Amino acid sequence: MKILHTSDWHLGQNFYTKSRKAEHQAFLDWLLRQVTAQQIDAVIVAGDIFDTATPPSYAREMYNQFVVDMHKAGCNLVVLGGNHDSVSVLNETKSLLKQLNAYVVANTSEDAAEQVIPLCNRAGEVGAILCAVPFIRARDVLESNAGDSADAKREALALAIKQHYQRLYEEAQQQQAALPNWVPIIATGHLAAVGVTASESVREIYIGTLNGLQADTFPPADYIALGHIHRPQLVSKNRPIYYSGSPIALSFDELSHKKQVNVLEFTTNKTLQLDLLEVPTFQPLAVLKGDLMALEQSLQQYAHHSGVPVWLSIEVTGQDFLSDIQQKIQQLTQDLPVEVLQVKRSRKNVQTDTTKTAERTLTELTPEEVFAKRLAQRDFTKDPQQPERLTLHFAQTLASLHEQEANV
Repeated sequence: MKILHTSDWHLGQNFYTKSRKAEHQAFLDWLLRQVTAQQIDAVIVAGDIFDTATPPSYAREMYNQFVVDMHKAGCNLVVLGGNHDSVSVLNETKSLLKQLNAYVVANTSEDAAEQVIPLCNRAGEVGAILCAVPFIRARDVLESNAGDSADAKREALALAIKQHYQRLYEEAQQQQAALPNWVPIIATGHLAAVGVTASESVREIYIGTLNGLQADTFPPADYIALGHIHRPQLVSKNRPIYYSGSPIALSFDELSHKKQVNVLEFTTNKTLQLDLLEVPTFQPLAVLKGDLMALEQSLQQYAHHSGVPVWLSIEVTGQDFLSDIQQKIQQLTQDLPVEVLQVKRSRKNVQTDTTKTAERTLTELTPEEVFAKRLAQRDFTKDPQQPERLTLHFAQTLASLHEQEANV
């Protein structure tokens, strides 16, 4: 049985006000071609189908059409809810999509059988058993007890998540034992594992007060398909725990690595064969750095570019503060097939320029940087531990707001 692992599509995303509709449609068309050409039996999307809890109508149409196309291709589809996804939005078509061999698991539940899914191959035989775990919310696996310390809550939550995985794994083992032949057990997750490398577009998520899970949280499944981190990577050298990453670059710093989907197949001797399929680039993006003279020279590489205009992030270095930097960049690019989506000064210049802070643009600041600057303005001599407490509270508040948004 061949299974394709992907995640973090973020349908409906706006990228510096630019719609990704054309890119996402091109990716879905490409993915369908791979399903047919490679005779994929099941596709697992490990969370974040949509970019927001209230995706635009065109994004929902793309999602629904993909389900129909997958059914026509004779391929199973499993959709896991992510931290960006709304549980109610995914659940509203859950029963309908199940009739098209699309299984939607928007949130965790007490019913282990509902989250343990036998996946059939094209011959109709069970070829794998899936422990379908979406983004876990603390309230779904743990009851909070008043008076518990922060450490006690973290330990209790980590244990509850581990027990949830173990419960599903044991159910999967029972189903596996009832089959005439051995089939692999696959598990999923949408979370941040300890030690992974993230990118700028990854929203920090906390499960309660946990911002990362150890590899030993997962059961000894034959493959663990994770989502949330947009950079494809292996989590543990000793365990088959993989992030497939996002299929398109969701931030400019993701240009440093190739995009991919993971195709897995198990041989008769239970050995995992993993094929990493590179996803084509459907919208060219680039980052240019330098002073105005160097930027002018770098921009000439696009003078004869044809096709879709290149989206640029430009970082200006080696310049004193220029109030008209946007206009200067516009003059340099006005006759070129490029669109400048971001202009910022180098961090070195930003750090040394203390007199013009008020004139910085919002594109140069993240919420964390705004918080850090506000923190630096306060006097904590009477309580040196307060900055650490405030920083943790800030991170948890952001995570809580994002989770509330996903529940809308």
